[in-house]
Amino acid sequence: MTILPKLNKTFLIILLLAIFTTLGCKNKKQNTTKKVAVVVSTLNNPWFVVLGESAAQRARELGYEATIFDSQNNTSKEAEHFENLIAAGYNAILFNPTDSEGSVSNIKRAKQAGVPTFCMDREVNSLDGPISQIISDSFSGCVELGEYFVRQLNKKGKYVELLGLVGDNNTWNRSKGFHSVVDHFPELKMVAQQSADFDRSKAMEVLESVLQSNPDIDAVFCGNDAMAMGAYQALVATGKANNVMVFGFDGADDVMNAIADKKIKATVMQSPKAMAQTAAELADEYLKGKRNFSAKTPLAVQLVTRENIYQFEDFGSTN
Repeated sequence: MTILPKLNKTFLIILLLAIFTTLGCKNKKQNTTKKVAVVVSTLNNPWFVVLGESAAQRARELGYEATIFDSQNNTSKEAEHFENLIAAGYNAILFNPTDSEGSVSNIKRAKQAGVPTFCMDREVNSLDGPISQIISDSFSGCVELGEYFVRQLNKKGKYVELLGLVGDNNTWNRSKGFHSVVDHFPELKMVAQQSADFDRSKAMEVLESVLQSNPDIDAVFCGNDAMAMGAYQALVATGKANNVMVFGFDGADDVMNAIADKKIKATVMQSPKAMAQTAAELADEYLKGKRNFSAKTPLAVQLVTRENIYQFEDFGSTN
């Protein structure tokens, strides 16, 4: 009479312990999923949206939790993101910096906390901070663009250069590549060189202002496609769109369409998807134990003109 209740009680205790142990193991498995942060300079530009989303998607495909952080082109906001994600225990950072110098301290802070950083598209002035920097070969791309520019202008004319963010190495790599060709032709004269921060609206404002004192320009070289579209809008507004050639860099959808429609002359195709996917895959290799990485991982770019436009998809799609 007394043995059965005791057995039942013992059985129930064992059963409950087994259930709690199983639940605990499941929770432990769930809690061991590693987290990857994707920190992007701005989501106010379709190119960087593709970069961020592609990085997060590839990280998730590789089995990680992935969250995108928008720095809004603000180094202080970027620093705040780094502080928060380090405290939150993220395991790796796929990083599109806001500034080649100002972002170095954030990378070093993450490194000291044991969190590896992989730069995407934009590089920083540090070889020992990030594990690797996945970048487009902007210089070579703009050498090729410069050669096409010279041919289209028949080696003479006046032009404006719209620079990107002055603190971004891409800005100067593209400008230097372009000038390494164009400066050899003395009849090609640059009448203005101004920053428009890689921003479409600002590019429109800057070029409208430049046109007031230089109404007879023949071309505009822009450090990215957002500025190329802004420059084209300024030319439309001033009635000069049919007389001034516009050249960009990125391979963005709207510029690709504009090239096909004979509104913009050319761009240089780089792939945010390829850069983002490469960054995620390198981070995965690092988290699985690999430690030997190249400081820089350059990816090739291609000149896109009206003659070859139909060979490409927007943003150099890898799908």
